[in-house]
Amino acid sequence: MTALGFLYPGHSAEDDYPRIEQLLGSDVRLQVVHTDIGEDAHRVDALLEMGSDARLGAGVEELRLSGADAVVWACTSGSFVYGWQGAHDQVRALARTAGLPASSTSFAFAHAVRELGVKRVAIGATYPGDVAALFSSFLTDAGIEVVSVRGSGIITAAEVGTWGEAEVLALARAADHPEAEALLLPDTALHTASFIPDLEQELGKPVLTANQVTVWEALRLADRRVNAPALGALFTKRPLVQV
Repeated sequence: MTALGFLYPGHSAEDDYPRIEQLLGSDVRLQVVHTDIGEDAHRVDALLEMGSDARLGAGVEELRLSGADAVVWACTSGSFVYGWQGAHDQVRALARTAGLPASSTSFAFAHAVRELGVKRVAIGATYPGDVAALFSSFLTDAGIEVVSVRGSGIITAAEVGTWGEAEVLALARAADHPEAEALLLPDTALHTASFIPDLEQELGKPVLTANQVTVWEALRLADRRVNAPALGALFTKRPLVQV
């Protein structure tokens, strides 16, 4: 059994995690602990507070008691908002507090892009334009070429969590770019776990979504590889783990 821990801000699309656990179809258990979101706003000051060491640290003990092998801060905007160096500092502090390998969804995207071997990406963000631009800058610092960025101007995670497949597909279509080798949908408040194969078929390229890459990153930290085509191209890379 591999137990993976996730610190998830508030309540929006956390039901993606039991869905992903089911789609993995293996001996992997996903444990989600909710952190205090503070003010629900895709605004820089609110995001910095949401990702503070104190808020993340408050959920760590519950994850430790669950027997987690690794922990990921399951929030993209609450990690890239700190910038490349600040996001590293955030993860290091989380690892020290938890006594476990740690990462965040922002680094999960950077590592997943590298795993797929692509160079150029497009971003379809639910965030306002200024916040989406910070994610683009983070990826640039990771050595990834961002060919286009589309923001949706949504302020709250609560609103993002109401989106269904039609809205997600519309965002993906609008954000895609012919020069992009993959499309990134960075909000963990966005339900995507059930839609990834349809998104990839529609666009004809890999699609990386926030909760998908967050789980993949936790598996990477735990040195696990699971073949799960229902979770998209990212989960069909070799070598495979036989379960």
